[in-house]
Amino acid sequence: MGFDLVIRGGRVVDGSGRAAFEADVAIVGDRIAQIGRVAERGRREIDAAGQVVSPGFIDGHTHFDAQVFWDPQGANSCWQGVTTAVMGNCGFTLAPVRSDARALVVRNLERAEDIDPAVLAEGIPWRWERFPEYLDAVDALPKSIHYAANVGHSALRTWAMGERAFEERANADDLAKMVGELEASLEAGAIGFTTSRSEHHETSDDRPVASRQASWEEVHALAGALARAGHGLMEGGTENILSADPEVANAAWRQIRHVTVELGVPVTAGVIATAAGGRRMLEQIDALAAEGGRMIGQSHCRGIHVLLSFETRLPFDVLPEWRGLRAEPLEVQKRALASLDLRDRLAQAAMQGDYSAWRGIGAMPREPDYDGLRVYERGLPPNPTVRAVADARGVSPARAMIDLAVESDFGVLFIQPSLYPQDEEVLLDVLRHPGTVMTFSDSGAHLSQISDASIQTHLLGHWVRDRGAFSLEEGVRMLTLDPARVWGFADRGRLEVGMAADVNVFDAETIGPAVPELVRDLPGGGARLSQRAEGFAATIVAGEVTIEGGEPTGARPGQLLRQGPRARSRGQERTTTR
Repeated sequence: MGFDLVIRGGRVVDGSGRAAFEADVAIVGDRIAQIGRVAERGRREIDAAGQVVSPGFIDGHTHFDAQVFWDPQGANSCWQGVTTAVMGNCGFTLAPVRSDARALVVRNLERAEDIDPAVLAEGIPWRWERFPEYLDAVDALPKSIHYAANVGHSALRTWAMGERAFEERANADDLAKMVGELEASLEAGAIGFTTSRSEHHETSDDRPVASRQASWEEVHALAGALARAGHGLMEGGTENILSADPEVANAAWRQIRHVTVELGVPVTAGVIATAAGGRRMLEQIDALAAEGGRMIGQSHCRGIHVLLSFETRLPFDVLPEWRGLRAEPLEVQKRALASLDLRDRLAQAAMQGDYSAWRGIGAMPREPDYDGLRVYERGLPPNPTVRAVADARGVSPARAMIDLAVESDFGVLFIQPSLYPQDEEVLLDVLRHPGTVMTFSDSGAHLSQISDASIQTHLLGHWVRDRGAFSLEEGVRMLTLDPARVWGFADRGRLEVGMAADVNVFDAETIGPAVPELVRDLPGGGARLSQRAEGFAATIVAGEVTIEGGEPTGARPGQLLRQGPRARSRGQERTTTR
C-alpha cells in the first residue's frame, strides 16, 4: 500500500480518552490507513517525535455562515486546531432569503452577532434563496476546514413573513412555509435547526430578532420536522429556563420538555457557569434525561469576555468629554493624546462619568470595573487587572488605560469580564458533567469584540497543562470525540483506521492561544480580531496539511458535511445524530 502521508513517532492521543501511546499514523487520501509501526515510507512524512498526535478538534457553535465566502482559511478557528465547525447557531443564517429582502436577514445579524452590514454587502455573493441552494454554494467553495450547517429560525421567519416576522405571530400559511422549507433543508443535508429567545439578541433598530416573536407552537412545529427527518438537533430556545420568575421558568421548562421528551428531538444550549445558574442548568439536564429526553449543555472553558481597545470600542465612548476625540480618525487621536493635560482631563471624566447610556446589550461595553478589567499581556492567565497596573504606576485606572494605549500605538487590548461572570468551581462542574460538551466559541461573529475561537487551546494550555484539572487524554476527548458524538460525526473525532484523516500535531508543553491583534482584512477593509495559537507543528484536514509551523500551506481540502438523504446519495452516510 502506498501512503500519501505518514506522521512518525508521535504520542498518539486518539480521542477516546484512553491512555496515549507512541505510534506512526499513515494516511491514504482523506482516510486513516494504519496506526502503529509503519515500515513503508509515505510520499510525505512529518516527524512528530516529542509531539502529540490527536484528531482534529470539532467546534459545535460557530457563526461562519458569512465568513466562509471571503475567508477560505477559517480564521480564527483554523489556528486553534479546529478542523470541523458547525455554523448557523442562535437562529442566524443567510438562508432562506428572498432576493428582494436580504436586508431582513442582515438586520437579524448585524447587531446580535456584531457583523458590519457593509462587510456582508461586500463579501457575500448572494447566489441563493432557498437553504438547499445555500448548502450547494458552501459546498462549492474552496475551504481549509470542514463545515456543517444549521437552519436558522430568524431567517426562516423573515423568508416566510417578511417585515411581519419582527412583529407578529405566524399564521397557518406562514408556518406551513417554514416547516416545508425546513424539511427540504434537512433532506438536502442541514445538520439541525436553531432558534433564540435571548434578550441579548436584538436588531440594530432595538427590536427583538425575528425568532423571539415566535410562539411555542411554532417552535414545536419546526422541531417536529426534525423528528420526522430522524436527524438533527434543535439549538437554543432554553434561555428562560433559569428565569427568576418561577412562572416563566416553569413554562419554558414545559416547552423544552415537549421538544426533547415528547417529540424525541435532542436539544442543545449554552450553559453559563455562574454561581447562581450553572448548577441549576445541570439539574435541568439531568431531570430531562431522567424522563427520557436529551439536552446537551454547551460549556465554555474561560468565560465570555469582551475585548476593548482604542482601535475599536471603549466604555468611555459614551461620555460627552470623550465623544469629540473618539469621532476623529485614529491617527488624530494618537497625536492629540500626546498632550498630558488632555490625558488628565479625559481620565478624570472617565473616572467620574455617567455610563447609564450603555444598555448592556450583547457584547457592548459598559461601565468599567477596574478590578475586573484586565490588560491582555499574555494568551493564558494570569493577566494583571487595570487597577493593579494603575496602582503600580501611581495613576488612576482610566489614566493607566490611556497611557498603555499611547505606549502601544493603540495596540493594547483590555479584557472586559462577562455580564455573567463564571464561578470557577461551577465551571469545573459544568466541564466535567456527562451532559455537556466544551464548545461555544461563536467563531465568525463578534469580529471586533470577542475572540473565543481560542477556547480549544485555552482548555489544553490552562486547564490541562497549567491547572492539571484534566489529563491530556481527557482534554483531547472533550475537543474531539465528545462533540463528534453530539453532532453526529460518526467518521471523525477519533484516530482509528477508516476514520477521517483530520489530525493535529502539537507540543503539549507549549500549546496555547496567542494574544489577539486587530487587523483590517475584512471585505471593504473592515476590522477584526485575529488570534493565532502557539505549539502546533501541523494541522491536517482530509489528509492534506493545511497549516504547518503556524503558517497556512494554501491547501483547501475542506468539505461541507451533510446529513440525511443527500448525504446517503453522495456516499457520505457516516454521520448520524440519533
